[in-house]
Amino acid sequence: MKPSLRPRRVRALVSVLSAAVAVVGAAVLVPSPARAATTLGAQAAASGRYFGTAVAAGRLGDSTYSTILDREFNMITPENEMKWDTTEPSRGSFNFGPADQIVNHAQAHGQRLRGHTLVWHNQLPGWVGSITDANTLRSVMDNHITTEMTHFKGKIYAWDVVNEAFADGSTQHRGSVFQNVLGNGFIEEAFRTARAADPSAKLCYNDYNIENWSDAKTQGVYAMVRDFKSRGVPIDCVGFQSHFGSGGPPASFPTTLSNFAALGVDVQLTELDIATAPSTAYSTTVKDCVNVSRCAGITVWGIRDSDSWRSGDNPLLFDGGGNKKPAYDAVLSALGGGVPYGGGGSSPPPGDGGCSVTYTVGSQWSGGFGANVSVTNLGDPVSSWTLTWSFGAGQQVTQAWNATVTQSGSNVTAKNVSYNGSLGTGGSASFGFNGSWNGSNPAPATFALNGTACTG
Repeated sequence: MKPSLRPRRVRALVSVLSAAVAVVGAAVLVPSPARAATTLGAQAAASGRYFGTAVAAGRLGDSTYSTILDREFNMITPENEMKWDTTEPSRGSFNFGPADQIVNHAQAHGQRLRGHTLVWHNQLPGWVGSITDANTLRSVMDNHITTEMTHFKGKIYAWDVVNEAFADGSTQHRGSVFQNVLGNGFIEEAFRTARAADPSAKLCYNDYNIENWSDAKTQGVYAMVRDFKSRGVPIDCVGFQSHFGSGGPPASFPTTLSNFAALGVDVQLTELDIATAPSTAYSTTVKDCVNVSRCAGITVWGIRDSDSWRSGDNPLLFDGGGNKKPAYDAVLSALGGGVPYGGGGSSPPPGDGGCSVTYTVGSQWSGGFGANVSVTNLGDPVSSWTLTWSFGAGQQVTQAWNATVTQSGSNVTAKNVSYNGSLGTGGSASFGFNGSWNGSNPAPATFALNGTACTG
């Protein structure tokens, strides 16, 4: 998401101790080892993840660039082509040509796309920044989101709906035309508008310097996501830009990813680059992702060092000539470990039938709790799914997301929603819910997927 002229940010890499998220109960399964692959995208796909890169439309004609892109990466993020100054340079006049060029390339080569970005204070045309009337700005923002998402509907896996809304070193929002004119509610407004525009795309909040768990900015974003999930505001994922110095990620990065995932959202590394590209730092970063079941994938911010917004740091996996650097092999190896996306634990290999389930209580308070459920299909592919279980202590589901959940007495039925019904063999889906409890809150003892008992 970085333009080439953007000044480099200084990022503190502070090691902290942090309490682990409590797991109240789970049917936990150990994955079978991922099959070795020879490209980044294929190796990530073995655990149900993606490995992507930022792409500039103007470089697609470079044969070295496009050859690496199409060989190695199965997810594409347009670097600048979907930002507001390109897509709507004047009010109501939209230009999707550069972005369409990238989208068409991706579709021709079987690559998925992340949309980047709908609402951001930077790379914003002057006419938007000059708006001072709240009703006008709200109408402009909602129309921009709706028009752009509608144009690309059905082609985008996930959107960075709002980008970098929090101030550095603070739990508060940064000053911007959106914050100054619309107030704190503009982020919620943007996410609700985005869900209405494309119910099938995952909706992400994306930011930098939120990798260290103890940092104020991290805590501010975490509190916002927790609030959104508790009130049913549609948010599906959080993007951690992961622009690191040569030391790599902070020691608390795994804790940060796990704690956000426990809220019921996917986590994604959206703009990874590491100064001087040390193999150990890259390997550690990738392992931090693949060891969290809801870490959906990783995007590096550029292909070759010469393509990077911080090219002087040589932070990527390929040098300026397109040659693999030592960090490439470290990443390829690290992608082969960890747990499958969406689940984890010990189970028969896919195809033996049944399912595996991870049930986690991420938070609990007097009379209430929030739970997250990941289910992995171990049988034949299905186009829709129903997961059933029974509560043993009178718990009641009060609100759910990423699934339709109903309850009759102690029996609970969760059905897929429109965008997560298809589960291939080994495929996973995740959803969450809030519930009430009184006295005790034990995990369900058994689950069934489409009537077949789960193992574990």
